[in-house]
Amino acid sequence: MIQVYTGNGKGKTTAAIGLAIRAVGAGFKVFIGQFVKGMEYSELKALKEIPGIEIKQYGRNCFIKNEPEEADIEAARAGLEEIREILKSGEYRVVIMDEANIATYYNLFSEDELLDVINSRADDVEVIVTGRKAGNKLLEKADLVTEMREIKHYYNQGVQARVGIEK
Repeated sequence: MIQVYTGNGKGKTTAAIGLAIRAVGAGFKVFIGQFVKGMEYSELKALKEIPGIEIKQYGRNCFIKNEPEEADIEAARAGLEEIREILKSGEYRVVIMDEANIATYYNLFSEDELLDVINSRADDVEVIVTGRKAGNKLLEKADLVTEMREIKHYYNQGVQARVGIEK
């Protein structure tokens, strides 16, 4: 199946990580590719300690704030091609493409290229795509779409991302 976690609310990556832990508990291998992200987030430290989960980042040291630079595009495209091979191999039962929606939104690669990679997967590979602004073609193709909707967030009162909670 193809699952998409999107929307402006908090919890998309967290939900995908929860699924990864469940999958490992069932004996599956999991690959998590994080697009756009390149910083050391707390979840990376924890996930590296869990046998059966491999995680790799395809971004630089921060989220893109404005227009992507060539280095952002190169990192994302290299990651997309690496994930294509991972999906085709069937080695991992679950593949999470974290922030791939944001990568398409910022034109690091196109939604059609993303779908082409997803469609190249081996049988029995579950794909989870996260990030705000999921494209319409992906939403149509997906078997499950969950929208995280922000109702209230302390960030709007000036609270910055906190270690162990948001980063």
